[in-house]
Amino acid sequence: MILIASGLYLLATLLLARNLAGDGMPPGRRWAIPAALAAGLHVGAHARAWHAQGGVDLHFFAALSLVGFGMAVLTLAVAARGRMAALGVVVLPIAAASALGYGLYGPHVPEGLDWRLQLHAWCALLAYATLAVAAVLAVMLWLQERALRRRDFQGWLRALPPLTELEHLLFRTISVGFVLLTATLLTGAVFVSDLFSQQLIHKTVLSVLSWLAFGALLVGRWRAGWRGATAARWTLVAMALLVLAFFGSKFVIEMLLAGR
Repeated sequence: MILIASGLYLLATLLLARNLAGDGMPPGRRWAIPAALAAGLHVGAHARAWHAQGGVDLHFFAALSLVGFGMAVLTLAVAARGRMAALGVVVLPIAAASALGYGLYGPHVPEGLDWRLQLHAWCALLAYATLAVAAVLAVMLWLQERALRRRDFQGWLRALPPLTELEHLLFRTISVGFVLLTATLLTGAVFVSDLFSQQLIHKTVLSVLSWLAFGALLVGRWRAGWRGATAARWTLVAMALLVLAFFGSKFVIEMLLAGR
């Protein structure tokens, strides 16, 4: 199931890339069919494992895979409403790689989290997926702005929406991700009893720093009209902190310290 999902993700990527390498015009809907089938098989593999093991597995590769799935679903949702199908050229291979990682190294024995910690974990995964898509949008915004300044009008540029529309989508995505990240920190503060004994202090500090960076970006947009390269840099720095907070700490604790 995982191999088929990964193959379908890559097929959808190929359909998108072929269009962009040609006339650069917004692609049709053909790519969305294998992408949607891939997403269904992707989450189905997780659901089957959870049913077989009697619990939700949120170890490193499982969490990474779920974030990749979330990014793919968000890409499908965004592309269905506008000219952002080009986002899939980056996101769908990420989803394919994350699914393969889960297929090769997972699943693990469920951690036995109660509903409160599961709520915290699901808020975190949704926040990471949403803000990861925002990071991809930020890179596209930066590349588009640089190309326009250099008057380098290549085919891929015509597949993107106008700069102002892309920028609006970026900040709307960041706003949703910021709300989800706030919910993640609040549920963590309420439901996690001892940060030190659970080796979560570094994760919490980095998450708060990321939250502050995203918050500063939104305030800067509102008060000072931050845009373009400035917005892209803040987004990528904040996302890097978030990746270190969750996946960096999980990798060290689950892969390096505990071993397999």
